[in-house]
Formats: sequence, structure tokens, C-alpha cells
Amino acid sequence: MFTGIITDVGRIAALEKAGDLRARIETAYDVAGIDLGASIASDGVCLTVVTLGDGWYEVDISAETVSKTNLGDWEVGHAVNLERALKVGDELGGHIVSGHVDGVAEIVEMHGEGDSTRVTFKAPSELAKFIAPKGSVALNGTSLTVNEVNGDTFGVNLISHTKDVTNWGAAKVGDRINLEIDTLARYVARLAEYS
Repeated sequence: MFTGIITDVGRIAALEKAGDLRARIETAYDVAGIDLGASIASDGVCLTVVTLGDGWYEVDISAETVSKTNLGDWEVGHAVNLERALKVGDELGGHIVSGHVDGVAEIVEMHGEGDSTRVTFKAPSELAKFIAPKGSVALNGTSLTVNEVNGDTFGVNLISHTKDVTNWGAAKVGDRINLEIDTLARYVARLAEYS
């Protein structure tokens, strides 16, 4: 489990396609404190550490994960939002995030709004019903509050701090973004099917 509060921006150092896609991610995390098998959310996708080195770790990404996320778009040098898994007693600053991406949204509009940037996304139609104004979403692993919803589009504001400490400062129209809907919204919708 995660909170959607990004704690490092790593860099893709290497990509290798074998049976699965293997990615080497450079990080500022103390690698000595990472166990093999640890879960680290990478652009919102919960990935398992399979190898460790000096200032980096590697993960294997299955074909299923590549098909359902934007990880297939990664290139060497790409900045990656990182978050280590929650530990008992950690502050829950964002919202409960599983790291199980539901689909890929697309940035369709961006414009300045004060010191913030207003970003509009087009969600996959089957996920749009789970997104509500003032609800939470995780976008590339970042916990964000939805401002408005209009059909299958929705908007968020990115404050300067968020753009400075995540990879959102480099976002542009047309980018494909990992979308995880709020877990509570998923369960409420499921219960409503049986009411």
C-alpha cells in the first residue's frame, strides 16, 4: 500500500527486453535499506525489486503490466515518480493507493492558473464513472484531488511544489498517464450493482 506522496524522482538507467521488461532505476533512496522483494511504486505501478546495486535497483515488468500502463513508453533517462511502501506508523498524507493501475489517461489540455497548472485528462470511458469532483485519484502515482468532471474528462490543479518534487514539471499535452481510481469509489460502485 502507498499514499500517493512521491518521495523520490528516479531515472531509468537501462531497459532490457527479455521474457519480461527489466528496468534499472537510479534512486536517491538508501539502497542498503531496500530488501530484495520490496515493493516500490514507480509512476504509480507497484513493482518488485529483483536486483540491487550502488544507487540503483532493478524491477521486472510483465507484458500484462506493460499493456495496461504507460511503462512501455519508458526510455533511458525518463524521470520516474517513486514511493516506497507504507510501514506501520507512517503518515498517510495522500490517500490509500494500491499501485494497481486501472488504466491510462491522456493529458488533453494544460494552462496556467495563478501559480498552479490546470491539467485536463481524458479517462478511459469504463473508468470515468469512478471519478468524482473533490474525490481522489492517483496519476503517475501522485495523489491528486479532482476539481471537475465532464463526461470522460476531468481536471486537477498541480501546485508549484508538486511540479518541483515529482516528474509533473515535464508533463505535456498528449502524455499518457497511469490512472488509479480511488479504492472506495470502486467498492461503492460494486455495491451499487447489487442494490
